Amino acid sequence: MLAIRKVKPSEAQLISNLAIRSKAHWGYDNEFMLACVDELSHSTEQIADDGFRYYLAQKNQEILGFYKLAKLDQDAALLEALFIEPCAIGSGVGRSLLEHAKVIAKKCGAVSLEAQSDPYAEPFYLAMGATVISRTESGSIAGRFLPMMRITLDDLD
Repeated sequence: MLAIRKVKPSEAQLISNLAIRSKAHWGYDNEFMLACVDELSHSTEQIADDGFRYYLAQKNQEILGFYKLAKLDQDAALLEALFIEPCAIGSGVGRSLLEHAKVIAKKCGAVSLEAQSDPYAEPFYLAMGATVISRTESGSIAGRFLPMMRITLDDLD
């Protein structure tokens, strides 16, 4: 059974490594991956910061994915990270984590959830009810544009 729980600050390196493996799954070259390391890394301080919500999914003590949520403004929450172990991609872990993130965002007062998506993840977000609201330049690679996605949370109880 899949369990979702808060990430512990001591798990910062574990989830950072998971994020790198997940990103690399899409076939990016070493140069690209090196440019993304800082962006994919999470510190104990970030996890302990009340401004973020970190949750992970695990099954039989194995961490299969995680997300990081931040308040964007009064009405929106920002999904800053959602990464799945490559062996679990397509198994429903991402769907479970995103549904959980939507509930947490709604509880924090958000009416929408936004996420800057990797182009390979765009179909996942679209299937989860997101719409593309813009394209923004990557913080890691100049000239690379990423879809900014939005999910409206008004359907949640």
